Amino acid sequence: MAGGWFEPVRAYCERTDPGFWAEPLNAATNAAFLIAAALAGWRAVHGFGSGHAARAPVFDPAALALALLAACVGVGSFLFHTVALRWSMLADVIPIALFIYAYFLLAMRRFLGLGVAQATTATLCFAGASFALEPTLSLIAGRDLGTATNGSIDYLPALLALLGVGGALLASARGTARREAGRRILAVAALFLVSLAFRTADWAACPGLPTGTHFLWHLLNACVLYALILAALHVRAAGPSAK
Repeated sequence: MAGGWFEPVRAYCERTDPGFWAEPLNAATNAAFLIAAALAGWRAVHGFGSGHAARAPVFDPAALALALLAACVGVGSFLFHTVALRWSMLADVIPIALFIYAYFLLAMRRFLGLGVAQATTATLCFAGASFALEPTLSLIAGRDLGTATNGSIDYLPALLALLGVGGALLASARGTARREAGRRILAVAALFLVSLAFRTADWAACPGLPTGTHFLWHLLNACVLYALILAALHVRAAGPSAK
């Protein structure tokens, strides 16, 4: 790697120099992930109140783990948008990847009702397909789609997974809780698509908008993570009989 782990990175429009606060909006909006994590963590510990108490345990360790990962997303992203060195890029992308794969595993188990072995296998296959998708599409297109989309192509597998899981739940005949979860997941997929559009448009918008649009990706994506954790909490709170 030319320049090594301490090579400066300018990946977004807002950064015009290597200074710590060269991306003030991109850095500050990571607080949205911490807020989302705190709210989701509170729900994971305290549930939704007495209306669900008789049907399911209040404390949801899986949702709490996802909330902690959401907080790590915020911290890692803050590091990348302030330090802006090669190593801090890993602090940005690793928590995001962990959240995606952890949520996919939970969705296979909690939403689709797969066993541990089946859900784990499905998650490993999803991870493998995720790594292969961008190079394959770039090869077909004859151009580097990673550069063309400002890296947003890397999130296409997550979007497709949301659409697939949401559609499967909506088509389910196994209970109203699953169909409601399907509607929630599809709504989150729509919000995620909008957030991806802002992420992709960052450099294109730069000539007319010096701040870029990446900070909007942070704000909307924090809402996406919170809504996903909430959807998982709602399915568990509904209890087995409602699924």
